[in-house]
Amino acid sequence: MANENAELEALIRNAGGGDTDAEDEEGGGLDITTLLLVARRSLIWIALLIALGLTASWLFLRYTKPVYKSTSLLKIDEKTEAGALGLSGALGQGLKEQQSISQLSGEVELIKSNIIYRRLKYSLELDVNYYVEGNVLESELYGTSPFEVQYQIKDPVLYNTKFNLVFMGSQQIRLSYLYQGQEKTGEFTLGQQITLPGMQLRITATPRLNAETRDLKYHFLVNDDAGLNAYLSNNLSVEIVNADANTIQIAFTDFNPAKAQDIVNKIDTVYLQEKLAKKQQATAQTLQFLEKTLSENRTQLQNAEENLQSFVRINKTYDVRSDVTAIITKLATQEEERQKLADKARLLSEVTRLVEQERLIASDEATLEESIPGLAILEDAPLTQQLGELNNLQRNLRRVLRSYTPATEAVQAQQSAVAFLKNSVRRQLQQNRQLLQKQLAQMNQQQAAFNSELQTLPQKETELARLKRPFGLYEKTYLMLMDKIVEFNMAKAGTTADFQILSPASRPGAPISPVRLMIYSIGLATGIVLGLLLIAVRFLMHNTVTNVRELERSTAASVLGVIPTYDKEKMTVSKLVVDKSPKSAISESIRSIRTNLDFISSAKKKRLISVTSTISGEGKTFVTVNLGGIIALSGQRVVILDLDMRKPKVNLAFGTENIKGISTILIEKHTVLECVQHTSIPTLDFISAGPTPPNPSELILNPKFDEMLNELYEHYDVILIDTPPVGLVTDGILIMRKADIPVYIVRANYSKKTFLKNINKLMRANNFTRLCAILNDANASGVYGYGYGYGYGYGYGYGQGYYEETKPTGSALSRLRKRFT
Repeated sequence: MANENAELEALIRNAGGGDTDAEDEEGGGLDITTLLLVARRSLIWIALLIALGLTASWLFLRYTKPVYKSTSLLKIDEKTEAGALGLSGALGQGLKEQQSISQLSGEVELIKSNIIYRRLKYSLELDVNYYVEGNVLESELYGTSPFEVQYQIKDPVLYNTKFNLVFMGSQQIRLSYLYQGQEKTGEFTLGQQITLPGMQLRITATPRLNAETRDLKYHFLVNDDAGLNAYLSNNLSVEIVNADANTIQIAFTDFNPAKAQDIVNKIDTVYLQEKLAKKQQATAQTLQFLEKTLSENRTQLQNAEENLQSFVRINKTYDVRSDVTAIITKLATQEEERQKLADKARLLSEVTRLVEQERLIASDEATLEESIPGLAILEDAPLTQQLGELNNLQRNLRRVLRSYTPATEAVQAQQSAVAFLKNSVRRQLQQNRQLLQKQLAQMNQQQAAFNSELQTLPQKETELARLKRPFGLYEKTYLMLMDKIVEFNMAKAGTTADFQILSPASRPGAPISPVRLMIYSIGLATGIVLGLLLIAVRFLMHNTVTNVRELERSTAASVLGVIPTYDKEKMTVSKLVVDKSPKSAISESIRSIRTNLDFISSAKKKRLISVTSTISGEGKTFVTVNLGGIIALSGQRVVILDLDMRKPKVNLAFGTENIKGISTILIEKHTVLECVQHTSIPTLDFISAGPTPPNPSELILNPKFDEMLNELYEHYDVILIDTPPVGLVTDGILIMRKADIPVYIVRANYSKKTFLKNINKLMRANNFTRLCAILNDANASGVYGYGYGYGYGYGYGYGQGYYEETKPTGSALSRLRKRFT
């Protein structure tokens, strides 16, 4: 068949005298009829593809674990009871400070830090995962495991190792796992101390252990810190929902909805604890500084009190002469200023020490003035600003070190900025100390002058005044420090976490993925799309004639009629069937063709009809034999000539031998009457092809062929010639030129659409104006609607309703298949 198609296409390219392809194409545009036919033939495949898509969706849902998501909403809203008491100053300003977007980002990083992860591990016992094996998927037994594992692992390789556990009895278990590429198995008792290579285990029962749970298979894994941190990081998401409202959303995804809910709620709890601990740490550092300063001042105050008491006890006097009041007042004022300078000098020394020891870092919640309350005494705005900048740089450096290593460029840049600013602060502090030293020296000179004036006064009064001055100053400082300590203790007692839980985590009811409706929709859409693609591909690859409309659109030849599929029996060779089933649909369709032939050649009593096709197998012999039989049944004398001398088949149709025939007549070995063979129909005879000659074309061109036809005209009304396929040899064209009505056979679902171009080329090249076509072996779709019409006569639809049909044969499946095809 492949060779015949190749030969056919070569002949089609050469036929028609070199006409262009554009001239051959008839009736362009989309063939809706063919498209609908292909679509109907593909309905079963479309249904199968849709079923396949839905089945794939079901399998995906069946073998995919559902993922659940639990969320909570937090609002950063710092509140303190100390603020409600009306405390002002730097503390109140720090408690009322609004959170910015950078601060919210810092809170996000805190929630996702290892600090929170470490607390989660021990508070929720996430270090061991328990699983039960199902028919398809495994399920995690979070909080519902019938056993509990206590472990001590020495070999880190055993972390994240799958330990299989099967209950062998009420208290017996079998444990198996892979260690160093080998499977280790052992049977143990619940509660027993199990010593394994690289680890120790103790497996105990929980209240959920019963007869039903003992029949299941379990396994567990011990997570290391890296694996647990990766699990939390991959499933935890913290997002800033509204920066203006300072709201943060915490979400966690997991295959177990209860586990996701517990983790989110526990994150809220440990975040609260961490924030409280962080704020209390800042307050504790400030209190520690105040208490240290208070302790030093208390010692100095006690010394001053003891000196004053000793003076009064020895001298038994506490009165001051009025004439020294002015000098004493000046000395007191001077001493107060001197004390301020001394305090400044001490504070500068303390700040210098803090700067050198890198302990100047204040907490994230407190300002530098809160950490060093006496900093305002310096009354040096540039220095205070530089210290504040240094404090911020050191704080940022600490934050950066949480996320980066010291070798990173960001850390080194921060360290360089801190070092540069620290040198600037050192110089500023050194200049301030030198200035204070000069001022103190001047104050000392002034004090010496006042003391020289007092030398003329009684020594007792002078000593009394000297003792009272430090006592008053130390007492004032002591009271001021006590007030500060009380304020900070109140702040510490009243401080709460700086966030509210607006929406606590709830247990998710439906998984976020996979979404069943979406998956089934995707499967359905995929099946439909694949079905449409199948239709498109089959339509584009559809290159055979399927119905009479295609035949009408693509060829200029008149269509005589349509012969339906003959499915009463499986014929190996063409046969005469119209005499056996005269009332069948196929007989009626051929009668319609006979009527149409009468319309075309009604003026002639003697007719020569040639029947040809493009290639072998299109049914020209079957049509010739049965058309001849129908014409003969109408009372006309018909003779069938088998001119396909290369592959004779007419004799096979009538069940006779091919010993003599056309070839022997043309070589004058036999006469026409000697070669005529009779059939079961009295008015129907045939002459077989005879032995295959070496030169069939030359025999047809022989004048003897015309003499044979003239002799046959004397005895018969209609001469039917079964010619060779014109797509393979040229004999058929020679005969078609002699015929009154050349008939071209096209077989449905067999003949290529390109064959119709050959018909048009033959008509143009040979001026076959009366060439007619017949669609053979057409199913219901190929003949549907074919009825009355000019040049067509009574159609197939008329006869099908009036005459007997062959009963459907085959199984129900085959009949259903025919219904769709």
